[in-house]
Amino acid sequence: MSTDRRILEAAAAVFHERGFHGAGMDEIGSRAGLTGPALYRHFSGKDEILATLFDEAMDELLSATAAMHDDPRRDLDRLIRHHVQFAVTRRHLVSIYQREDRSLVDPWKRQFARRRDQYVARWEAALSRCIPAADPARVSSGTQGCLGLIFSIALWPPAVAGTPNLGDLVTAMLLSGLDGLGSA
Repeated sequence: MSTDRRILEAAAAVFHERGFHGAGMDEIGSRAGLTGPALYRHFSGKDEILATLFDEAMDELLSATAAMHDDPRRDLDRLIRHHVQFAVTRRHLVSIYQREDRSLVDPWKRQFARRRDQYVARWEAALSRCIPAADPARVSSGTQGCLGLIFSIALWPPAVAGTPNLGDLVTAMLLSGLDGLGSA
């Protein structure tokens, strides 16, 4: 495992346990097997570490928003399942984002906001393709509803988030609810 990866994983653990402002570079370094000052050879500070964690997550989430099938419903199904799996397997990172996105500072904050807007726009495009009769306001509401439910999984008790076939269950619930977007 690379040093950068060890630092990022250690930082994610500390941010999850103590919050961004409660985390210190010395503790992150210690958990990564380095001294706090040695971290600065890899990152300019914990602001850059937080931004890197968020950017890596966004890279993965954005990659899953690309249309892959001729059938828009099949694409939406794939999109939902990928995001449910991400929320389950990366629950600590999703939890950090939900608590700490306000801690991101410029220039990373502006860059991440643009990427987040792109991500939401891609979700809206996927929903629009699937439910062409829905007006833009309903598509935006549907998108936020989907993302809210999916990413709330990170806050569910582990026993519930570990429900067998959770992807199937959440996908069915969301697709069923989204069908109502096209009605008047």
